[in-house]
Amino acid sequence: MAINQELLEILACPKCKGDIYLNDAEDGLICDNCKLLYEIRDDIPIMLIDEARPLDD
Repeated sequence: MAINQELLEILACPKCKGDIYLNDAEDGLICDNCKLLYEIRDDIPIMLIDEARPLDD
């Protein structure tokens, strides 16, 4: 089951409060401002700054 589009529209990066979007693999949410990836586990976005992974440049 994919993440709900309505949920995607209301979610924001917890660090900068900016926009996030679903990555190509649909297993995480990306914040371009903070260069972070928030993983999606069992269809639940893990929106904890401490658990976010830095994006590779």
